[in-house]
Amino acid sequence: MFKRLAALAVLVLSPCANAQVTLPAAPLTLDAAVDRVARTHPDLRLLPLQQQAARARFDAAGLAPPLVFGVDLENALGSGDSRGVDALETTVSLAGVLERGGKLDARRAVAQANLDALAPQREIIRLDMMAEVARRYLAITLAAARQRIALDDIEQRRRAVQAAQLRLTAGASPASTLMTAQAALAQAELDRDRALQEGSAARLSLAALWNAREVDFDVATGDPLQLPALQDFSQLADLLERTPELALIAGEQRMRQAQLQLAGSQQRGDVSWQFGVRNDRASRDSSLVGSFSVPLGNARRADPELRAARSELEMSGVERQGRALQLHATLAEAHGRYSTARLEVTRMDRDVLPQLRRAEKAAETAWRAGAISYLEWAQLQAMRTEARQRQLDAALSAQLALIELQRLTGQPLVATVTSTATEGTAP
Repeated sequence: MFKRLAALAVLVLSPCANAQVTLPAAPLTLDAAVDRVARTHPDLRLLPLQQQAARARFDAAGLAPPLVFGVDLENALGSGDSRGVDALETTVSLAGVLERGGKLDARRAVAQANLDALAPQREIIRLDMMAEVARRYLAITLAAARQRIALDDIEQRRRAVQAAQLRLTAGASPASTLMTAQAALAQAELDRDRALQEGSAARLSLAALWNAREVDFDVATGDPLQLPALQDFSQLADLLERTPELALIAGEQRMRQAQLQLAGSQQRGDVSWQFGVRNDRASRDSSLVGSFSVPLGNARRADPELRAARSELEMSGVERQGRALQLHATLAEAHGRYSTARLEVTRMDRDVLPQLRRAEKAAETAWRAGAISYLEWAQLQAMRTEARQRQLDAALSAQLALIELQRLTGQPLVATVTSTATEGTAP
């Protein structure tokens, strides 16, 4: 099961699989991180133990009431004719309870429903954990992308510092221009260092999921701007019918149905019986003895519990409808967020960034020729960097929405393998 969920999670960052590795050691892939979490996380290790406990309760529910062996002693150690054990009467008996109303089958049904409910619970916990692994892995990828943007910004700021130094030496610009360019370079270097720190923190956060205190890995960072095309919303909505959250409510409904059956079985009282053999020491005679008893008023006493079980069963249907509406609204919000962010990433890459790149090159040429001020060139440099950051933020929003969609449906959501949001990324 974990392999399937890991494969689903890999779709969130599928472009990472083809990224070039610069480290000597093989980087940690997303499915490898999933495997580590599956082996070590306490929430996931509890699941087999919970199943064992539920299986034991199911076995216990299938046991009939026990037989009771008894020995009664009468007329012993008294006075007169009953002195000592001369008048002792001994009764050896066997007693039991005859259950009526299908109580045994009802108990088994409740225990089986509790056991079956563990399957969707395990699925929900696993999907939630896989989504958390994907989000923390994504944070590492985003930090690497911010670092690349900062390095490109540093490179263009360094060109501006060098050009400002030459113009200052030639007396074509004041010292303030050089200082401004140096300040802009320092800010770009700060952005780089912050991205490095964010990457380190994100790696430590990911390692914490398998209880690691130190980071001994790097990840296969790819291009987070590569966003797959999704299935139509109507198709995704159909997938919600098989989501484990609704399956969990359906399991609870079956459990409440079994509890209603158990409550109905209490309307018929159980028959307690006993029979045995009595021996009279004085006469040396033996005789059979027996008895039975049936409680009265069971229907009246069982009625409150029966009414409560009926109400809880009706609640299950209402709860399922409410949860289905909530899941549908969440799915619609995540699908819309993904589509909007994907559109922004595409348009930024196609329409905005190429124009800013050409404008920044033209401004650099014009400034070196003395046709414009340094501030105009610096403003275009800043606009280009901000546009790339905005595009990356939109990609982050889309990736998080994709993780949420995948968590809700538990299914791969890529419509086609070749359909992506971008043909490439702007340098």
